[in-house]
This record gives sequence, structure tokens and C-alpha cells, in this order.
Amino acid sequence: METPAPAIPRSLFVFSILYGGMVCMAGVLGVKQVALGPLAVEAGIFGFLILVVLSSAVAELHGQKTATALVRFGFVPLFTSAALIQLVLALPHDPGMYPPAIDAFPIVVGQSVRMMLAGFISYGISQTLNVFIFGKLKGKEGQGRLVWFRGMVASVISQIVDTVLFISISFYGERPILGLMEGQMLTKVVLSIVLVPFLITGFVALGRWLDGTRAPAEGLAP
Repeated sequence: METPAPAIPRSLFVFSILYGGMVCMAGVLGVKQVALGPLAVEAGIFGFLILVVLSSAVAELHGQKTATALVRFGFVPLFTSAALIQLVLALPHDPGMYPPAIDAFPIVVGQSVRMMLAGFISYGISQTLNVFIFGKLKGKEGQGRLVWFRGMVASVISQIVDTVLFISISFYGERPILGLMEGQMLTKVVLSIVLVPFLITGFVALGRWLDGTRAPAEGLAP
């Protein structure tokens, strides 16, 4: 007797959970600026790169329509976490709370309404664009072919769009934005080229292993 296939593929279930967590974490990590040699970037880029890789991997394994739905469902934890943060910030702190944490907490998790709006817009557009480009590069009968390259190209373009949208909406009219954009774009492009090919290859391979399927004859490796 054959074991029936799960209603939701294991890879989609696991990747969806991780995706939801990264949607919430990326914004928190972005509070810290990290130095990578001569490059400087907000640490949230690592969370966003994982989001890009996960959505591309889901598109490869389960189709562009499913991956686009995953991006849209990502607004649920994004909006929920933002609402909870505002609620917690509005509540009075306990008098016995560690004093340095009282001042640090609003800095770490608090964002202006403008920046929150920028985050929502840039997330939705850039992640949807990533899935769209990845799917278009796949073409017909393209499953398994040049996954690393398609993922890298989609990531580079979507990260540039994300940077332009977020910085423009957040800071236009308040400070010069071209220099800020250039540095962020350069760092995100470099990280997309260096990290995404390996990450997307690994996540697609992991997904096939979770689902008990084999990779196509063309292979997944660069």
C-alpha cells in the first residue's frame, strides 16, 4: 500500500515557515550596520537575501503562482509583527526593567510611519519582481537549468529595486539619497552575486530531498 502524498509538500511547508520568520527578522536586523571589508550595509540584507532565495526556490519547485502567493502571505507576519511592536511600544515599561534597555528598545524595534510604509511597499514590489524575473528566465521546460544564474539575476534586479524604493520613500526630501543608494546597491549586488548562487542551489536541493524527488538531468549546480 502506497503512502499518500502530503496535502502540502514538505519543502513548501518548511520554506513557508522559514519565510515568515525571515520577513519579521529582516527589519529587526536592519537596525545594525555591518562592515564587510570596504562595503557597509544594513544587516537586514542577509534576511532579505534569504527571502529572495526562498521565494525563488519555491518558484522552481512548486511554480511561479505558488511563490507569488507565498510573497503575498508574507504580509501577514509583516503586518502582525509591526502592529505588535507598536502595541508594546505604547505600553508602559515595568519600573524594574533594566535601565539601558528602556532607552534601547524603542531604538532597536521602533520605526517611523514613513519607514514602515517604505518597508511594506519595497518588500511587496521587490519580492514579487524577484519571483516574476526568476519565472520568466526559466521559460518553458526550463526546470533545473541554470538555477544559480536565474536566482542571481533575479536577486540583483529585485535588490536594486528594493533599495531605490525603500530609500526614496524613507528619506526623499529629508537628506541626500543618491550617495546612500549607491553604497547600498553596490553591497547588495555584490552579496547577490557571491551568495545567492550557492544558497539557491542548496535550497532547491534541500527542497527536492524533503519532497523525495530527484533533480532533473541538467543538474542544479553552476
